[in-house]
Amino acid sequence: MVEYPRAAPVGIFLLVAAITALSVFAIERGEAERESATLNERARAVASALERRGNASAAYLRAGSAMFAAVDRVDENLFDRFVSELQLDFDYRGAEGIGWAQSLRTFELEQFRLGADEGVSSTVRIRPTPTGVTGRVVPVTFLRPLTERNHRMLGYDMYSEPVRRTAMEEAEKSAQPTASGKLVLPRGGKDTPGFVIYMPVFQGGQGVGRRVRGFVFSPFDAEDFLTSALELADAGERGVRLYDGEATPDRLLAQIEPVTGSGIVAQKQITIADRPMVVEVESAGSYSLSTLSMLTLLFGLLVASLLLVVARLVTQQAREDQLKLEWLEEQDSIRNSLTRELNHRVKNTLANVLSIVALTRRRSETLDEFADGLDGRIRAISATHDLLTQSEWGTTPVRAVVAAELAPHVSDSGQDFVIAGPEVELAPNDALTLGLAIHELATNASKFGALSEPEGRVSVTWELEGKDIVRMEWVETGGPRLAGRPQGRGFGLDLIEKIVAHELNEKVELDFPPEGVRCTLRIPVRRPSEFAIRAARRRSVIEG
Repeated sequence: MVEYPRAAPVGIFLLVAAITALSVFAIERGEAERESATLNERARAVASALERRGNASAAYLRAGSAMFAAVDRVDENLFDRFVSELQLDFDYRGAEGIGWAQSLRTFELEQFRLGADEGVSSTVRIRPTPTGVTGRVVPVTFLRPLTERNHRMLGYDMYSEPVRRTAMEEAEKSAQPTASGKLVLPRGGKDTPGFVIYMPVFQGGQGVGRRVRGFVFSPFDAEDFLTSALELADAGERGVRLYDGEATPDRLLAQIEPVTGSGIVAQKQITIADRPMVVEVESAGSYSLSTLSMLTLLFGLLVASLLLVVARLVTQQAREDQLKLEWLEEQDSIRNSLTRELNHRVKNTLANVLSIVALTRRRSETLDEFADGLDGRIRAISATHDLLTQSEWGTTPVRAVVAAELAPHVSDSGQDFVIAGPEVELAPNDALTLGLAIHELATNASKFGALSEPEGRVSVTWELEGKDIVRMEWVETGGPRLAGRPQGRGFGLDLIEKIVAHELNEKVELDFPPEGVRCTLRIPVRRPSEFAIRAARRRSVIEG
């Protein structure tokens, strides 16, 4: 501590700070693992809810297929009775409705247009116009509920679209409800992604190889489907996305964005009516530490700061003790040198006196002449020219203190700061305290305030209030807008508002307006005698 009076306290501070950082890291890692487990659990719950919604809709379609396969024809009254007996709840469980699409061959188109078969209204017009390329036409015959959007779908040949056609062919092969790939469903003037689940109805009953009379189907708006599933498994503030087959942007069916994205996701494979899909749940991002981490960080920094202060005081005291010992050793060496010098000079002086006496005696003829000559020569060799210098504490200009503390933060243009005020000099301890306050303000400004932005500016001005007080103002502008006083209290705020105020014996005003931090300091201007007395007292203690 004596050899490295500054490095030792800083080393202790860094050691405690490192231990604190490791503790915070461990806590945050535990929180992340806990969030990951929660995220996987939520993903499983949402996946299960989506599959339950899909299975429920598939069950309705199976019931319709069994019912329609047992009758000779499917007319509007039979279809409406079937839909009403289902007693659908939850707004069709995310579906746009339930429909019936008759499968027609080319020679059956005219009969369908005339409405002579299956009780179809003659107002239904097949579109797009059948071309005979596919060899089959599957127009939407009935669709309930008969909303304006569903009414526009009547007569639409779903077999003419490749995605729907593929799903219907797969359903015909498996004789099971089968979902289509990603489709675009018109909704007013806005197209939304979705999919359709088809269940084939075979002539005379279900069975592979029998002729398909048509399809019972349900179109799904993907966003409504996802929202209805989240009624069963709430995801909270997390984001949820539903993909068709693979989790790629082009296969995104629906998404509910998190409050703030974190990029941490959990994915689960699901199957909706024999169609593989992927549900992805994203954790709600947080740009702040957890409560336990914040408490650990604040406590660690407080302990590190206190140890820094204590170590600094111990090293300072040890340094002062060493200086005292060195001064005493130096004084002892000086006294020994002076003693030897005095002995040498006394001997020389005695030799000179003897020489003078002998010389005077030989040159004097009378006793009076001898006495007068001896007296004059002894006075001539007197030499008293030993000068004792002593050092006193000096004063420091305010401008020099401010400039020294801001020097590391000045940009190449030098336009970041405005420093203005009269020439005032401070006592050493007051100058040290002011430097500490300016250092903390400048450091905070460079991290979070005006000096963190290219357009940020800092103004440091001071003026005399009477004879004994300097009023200094620190004003930040052009930096990030503030939302009031920061949450929690860091060591920097305590240092400025408590330690600086205590050392200066004046109140420190620290405000956080939206434009930037504003701090007002009042510093006493002491007469030299007020701190010179302490220096003299210290020297007297050392000398005593």
